[in-house]
Amino acid sequence: MIDETAFPERAEGAAGAPAPSGDPANTTTMKAGAGASLTAFARRHRLALSITGGVLALALLGTGAVVAGAAVSAPAETRAVAAASTAAQTEDPGRPAPAAAVAASRIRTCSVADRAADGRLADLQAQVVNATTGEVLYDRGGTTPSRTASVMKVLTSAAALSVLGPDHRVATTAVKGSEPGSVVLVGGGDVTLSRTSSGTETVYPDAAHLDDLAAQVRSAWDADPSNPLLTKLVLDASLFGGDEWEPSWDLVEREFGYMSNIAALMVDGDRDDPGAETSWRTADPIGRAGDAFASELGGIGTIERGTAPAGAQRLGQVLSPTVAQLVDKALVVSDNTVAEMLVRLVAIETGAGNTFGAINAGVLEGLAAYGVDTTGITVVDGSGLSDHNAVPPSYLTRLFVKINAREANLGVIMDGLPVSGQRGSLSYGDRFSGDNAVADGAVSAKTGWIETGYTLSGVVRAQDGATLTFAVYALGDVSDDTKQAIDTLTTGFFLCGDNLSNR
Repeated sequence: MIDETAFPERAEGAAGAPAPSGDPANTTTMKAGAGASLTAFARRHRLALSITGGVLALALLGTGAVVAGAAVSAPAETRAVAAASTAAQTEDPGRPAPAAAVAASRIRTCSVADRAADGRLADLQAQVVNATTGEVLYDRGGTTPSRTASVMKVLTSAAALSVLGPDHRVATTAVKGSEPGSVVLVGGGDVTLSRTSSGTETVYPDAAHLDDLAAQVRSAWDADPSNPLLTKLVLDASLFGGDEWEPSWDLVEREFGYMSNIAALMVDGDRDDPGAETSWRTADPIGRAGDAFASELGGIGTIERGTAPAGAQRLGQVLSPTVAQLVDKALVVSDNTVAEMLVRLVAIETGAGNTFGAINAGVLEGLAAYGVDTTGITVVDGSGLSDHNAVPPSYLTRLFVKINAREANLGVIMDGLPVSGQRGSLSYGDRFSGDNAVADGAVSAKTGWIETGYTLSGVVRAQDGATLTFAVYALGDVSDDTKQAIDTLTTGFFLCGDNLSNR
């Protein structure tokens, strides 16, 4: 817009000179006079007019002649509207819009740095999440996949609940053999089947018993007078294939009574003592089961391995505890053999296969139902004994948000977890003792231990009322008292609650 004060003659004529009369003569005279004045003015101010003309030309090119004319001669209100329109049209489209104001983050002040610096934790990985908001409160290598020890049983249990369902039971069946006088014992994968007398309490509540199955077989056999004497027993353990012992497992796990060979037919988890959680296991669980069943049947002269004939007559059947009961056993006392039973059945049910090599695909398919990203996870076994398992702590913290919320059937896991000072492997005298006893009853979590690491993951009901999910891995050069250092760090999470600082 041109500044009118640069041209006092124009300003005055436009605003202060008397209006011309209607007399034609006067009009002619005024036109002539005006023409002479303009000519003289142009001669005196040739340079100024050149500059002003250039400016006016640019204005006309930028906004259009109509807008420029209106801006000069229209009333003030109209000129303001035109100016706004011009500004809108000429605004730089490449200029970024102002960013929205970012809400200030809460400054949390409760630090666990001294607890996390404990050398007993070796190579520490940890993550803590507020289960209500989903906010990560604390993170130390939380997205790096690493070995889990027995915390792997949480994934195994979640996959089993998704694929098999909490009410699923496994059948052990006896059928008529293809040879006269033969019966086939068909293993369905139930490692809890017991050789003890019915009514006897073993380490597995609600376990099926071989004497019950043998009584059914004898009754069905004797009901047909055409049957010869029952003299031969065939053992069919073909449901599970491949190796019975995962190559990365340390054999001391079997010698010390923590793990059996994995077969579809066994009794009492292949324990020497059916009533002891930790008990020596054999290298031939199928053979032990066969001997026990032959003893119950009586009259058996031959025992051999084989498979049941297609369409064979069923002579009897017994059922395992439910998957929900098996999950409880796998979690609360960390039963390795039950965990391997569950994970193998998951692999078979998903169609992945029946060997150790099929476990990874089966478990990942089962976990997909929960909608938590499984990127980076490698599942070698169901128990967590292998160093080759890999799960990031961040996966566990997010899965435990869903477990805590009891989504789908995951409430079964919540109910089966050890509880600090009260239940299972967190109630032992060396867990959450001393100053850490302040968190008794507040931590529901799965414990883990292998030679190269200790782990703990689950839910904390914090002192301030916040619910936290957490995972702690202490890996590398660890010792027996590493678990106390993990308890101390977890107690720090309990004390800090939602005020937990990531510093």
